[in-house]
Amino acid sequence: MKSSQPVPSHPAPLRFAAGCVLLSGLMFGGSLMADDRPAAPQTPTDRPPNVILILVDDLGWMDLGCQGSDFYQTPAIDRLATEGMRFTNGYAACSVCSPTRAAVQTGRYPHRIGVTDWIRSRFQRGDLGTPAANPTEYVGGKQQRLLCPPNPFWMEASERTIAEALQPAGYRSGYVGKWHLGDEAWYPEARGYDLNRGGCDYGQPPSYFDPFNNPNHRHESIRAGIHNLPGRNAGEYLTHREADEAEAMIRQWKDEPFFIQIAHYAVHTPIQAIPEVAAKYEDRQGQNQQNAKYAAMVESVDDSTRQILDVLQELELDRRTIVIFTSDNGGLDRNGDPTDNAPLRSGKGYAYEGGIRVPFLVRWPGEIPAGKVSDTPVCSIDLFPTILELTGATIPDDRPLDGLSIAGHLKSGGAESLNRDDLFWHFPHYRHPPGPYSILRRGDWKLIKFWEGSHELYHLGDDLGETTDLAGSFPDRVAELDAALLARLESDGAKLPRPNPAFVASDAAPE
Repeated sequence: MKSSQPVPSHPAPLRFAAGCVLLSGLMFGGSLMADDRPAAPQTPTDRPPNVILILVDDLGWMDLGCQGSDFYQTPAIDRLATEGMRFTNGYAACSVCSPTRAAVQTGRYPHRIGVTDWIRSRFQRGDLGTPAANPTEYVGGKQQRLLCPPNPFWMEASERTIAEALQPAGYRSGYVGKWHLGDEAWYPEARGYDLNRGGCDYGQPPSYFDPFNNPNHRHESIRAGIHNLPGRNAGEYLTHREADEAEAMIRQWKDEPFFIQIAHYAVHTPIQAIPEVAAKYEDRQGQNQQNAKYAAMVESVDDSTRQILDVLQELELDRRTIVIFTSDNGGLDRNGDPTDNAPLRSGKGYAYEGGIRVPFLVRWPGEIPAGKVSDTPVCSIDLFPTILELTGATIPDDRPLDGLSIAGHLKSGGAESLNRDDLFWHFPHYRHPPGPYSILRRGDWKLIKFWEGSHELYHLGDDLGETTDLAGSFPDRVAELDAALLARLESDGAKLPRPNPAFVASDAAPE
């Protein structure tokens, strides 16, 4: 069945789908029919606001015009900043994707949930498939000083998602794009979402071009392509298809409150772009950034954002819809390839600001003052309680939440402060030297605890680029923050690295 709503027209070569029709919400087992959930208020005056959460994959702190980039062109996303609030100290809950995605859904730290590294998809597990339960045995090779907790293959069903928390308030919930929180039994449609277009166990797409698959891959899931996003027009770009799917949901649910998460697969690798768009950037030269294909991928996210804002305005939903925009971790910065996070240090996967500091924008016309900039630190964990408070939904009291609602801070234009001193990160895995790490930020002080034995201390107010390690100059401060960090991790039940009794020193790992 096809929707009666046509796909919005888009000029070539930016779009490949002009003239196609949007898939309806009745395909692939989704349902937009009435069910047993509470009836939602129907009058414009008492209907709670809609929420659209845009979560981009691997978008760096400097990858937007409103963040200071002189290379990327993002006028639609920049509107969210000029018409809402921009946070200069926005953080992802982890420097890699799955833990942040779990934190977004639950309002809980990754270390409390137990998802502390990116989840390996089925095609990355050999013949293991989907085991009966998540692994529990610590792992580590002989050349690693520490044994590390295993990362699960899914976020446990006992965790409560935003969609599940909004159901009692009568919300429709839709998911578009990357999920990366488990196998099929844990896909969005099993976690409270009425519709799911693209959310599966993938960490990255097989291809950014329709039909979004790799027909020669050894694993059936890659040959089949992205879940619930079958090919419709060869060559269509994935980010634009995601925008169309989100627009279809908005049109279907325009008369009732909805929550839609648009979790773009872009700008994650593979770095694939529409050639005509990338060509626009070939002769541009930014101070630090210069990858034309990556710039075209960023532009596709801006295209999507523009399409969403346009349909909200067309349907007169603009002033009753909250739009939130952020990223799941810092940009992938391998000496500027594909992006550059300067003035921040390093990038995705690392403990430095380039790995965890991300764009964080919130717009709600008439409710959040326009053009405000906040230096207050906020994090992915804050999205869950904030969305629930702004929509009037009940915030669960049957489990600890780590996030704080920033609703008052937003509505006051930043005047209302948050009652929080510390933010925490925990990555108990080997990814880059010097190994597993945890972080505590308290005020402008940032402690990095490397579990093999060293510490680094930075004052972000004076040294945003983390160029000067102050640990040797402030040993008492290191001891204070380290004790606070360890106490919090232990109280939250975080799994900590352990000494590896099988460790054998080598030239690569000296005593």
